[in-house]
Amino acid sequence: MIDIIRIPAFKDNYIWLLRKGAAAVVVDPGDAGPVLDVLARERLTLSSILITHHHADHQGGVGALLAEHPAEVFGPASESITALTRPLRGGETISLGALATAFRVIPVPGHTLGHLAYYGAGLLFCGDTLFAGGCGRLFEGSPAQMYASLCALAALPEQTAVYCAHEYTEANLRFALAAEPGNGELRARAEAVAVQRASGLATVPSTIALEKATNPFLRCSAPEVIASARRRSTQARDPLAVFTVLREWKNGF
Repeated sequence: MIDIIRIPAFKDNYIWLLRKGAAAVVVDPGDAGPVLDVLARERLTLSSILITHHHADHQGGVGALLAEHPAEVFGPASESITALTRPLRGGETISLGALATAFRVIPVPGHTLGHLAYYGAGLLFCGDTLFAGGCGRLFEGSPAQMYASLCALAALPEQTAVYCAHEYTEANLRFALAAEPGNGELRARAEAVAVQRASGLATVPSTIALEKATNPFLRCSAPEVIASARRRSTQARDPLAVFTVLREWKNGF
C-alpha cells in the first residue's frame, strides 16, 4: 500500500510524497527544505521525482534534493526541467519500482504547453491543471487545449483521488457558486470546505466524482453553468465556448 504525505510549501503549495516502506517518490518539489525534513524524520530513501511542469514552485527544489538523494527525475521533455533524466511527452507508462506500481503519463497542455499528469493506483497527480473546484490559468496553452485536458482527466474512474498542487479550494468554490448557485451539492461542499479551512485543515485530495459534480470547469454542459456564461457572452453556445467564458471570468473574479 502506498502512503501519501502532504508537505505544505510556500504560501499555498502542496508537495506530495509517496511512501512504501523506506522508499519515497516526490511530486513537484518546489522547495527542497520541507521534503528533506520529512525524508530525514521518516528515514526514507528518495528514488524518483515526478515533475508536472516547469514553473519554479514545482521544480525549484530538485537540485538540492539530488545533492543529498540521487534520484531519477521524470518530467516534460518539451520544458526546461532541472536535472531531467526521464523525459516524457505523455502516453507513456512509467514503472516506479520502489513503489511497486506504474503510472500512466497523461499530456495535459493548457497551464503550460508541456504539462503532464501522472495516474496510477487510483491516484492522480495533476499539478496546476485540475484544481479542487477549479482549474489552472492558461499561461501558455489555449482554451481548447485546457478544456481537452480537463475532459481527459474527467474521464478517469470517478473514485480516483485527485492530488492537485495548491490549496485554492475555498476561493475556487466561491467562483463556482457564482457560476452555478443552484447546485445543492456545490453549496454543501462550499460549507464543508469553509469549516475545514477555518480549522486549518487541507481540502485536498478531492475525487473525480466530486469534481464532476461541483467544479464548473467540468460542468460546461450543465444548464445553469451555460446560462451564467451566456449572460456574460452570447458566444457561449457550446461547451468549449462556455469553458472559455468561465476561464476569462475567473481570471478577474
